[in-house]
Amino acid sequence: MTVVRDGRTVKTIPISAGSPQNPTYNGQMVISAKFTQTRMDGSTVGFGGDYNIPDVPHAMRLTRSGTFIHGNYWYNRGNPPFRRAGTSHGCVGLADVQGAQGATPAKWFYDNSLIGDVVIVKNSTVAPDNGLNGWNLSWSEWKAGSAL
Repeated sequence: MTVVRDGRTVKTIPISAGSPQNPTYNGQMVISAKFTQTRMDGSTVGFGGDYNIPDVPHAMRLTRSGTFIHGNYWYNRGNPPFRRAGTSHGCVGLADVQGAQGATPAKWFYDNSLIGDVVIVKNSTVAPDNGLNGWNLSWSEWKAGSAL
């Protein structure tokens, strides 16, 4: 992931993203909420009992349907996938530690991001009504959907 501020690259962070079976949405998304820690339960977003993690650190919501950028401590043990493999159910994972403490890539990104920041995942699109994602409409499409 390349973090850009005022047109300049300020940091590059290794990530993990969706698997071939559950790809990460692509397109322009907006950080709409931030949680130092939150529970992520696959049954709430259509993944049944695939996962139920009570303390996901540094979580930032990107879509209404449950896509987040978040810290991932459970893959740091053994064989972490960051920069090498897509293993999630569609979220973007950053290296982190349990308890949301320490100088980790996820904490840095969390501390340097604001609600309203645009996140761009390239090579496809996310539905414009799935979160604050009207960025993915052309101006003519945007005007066509207007109440005016």
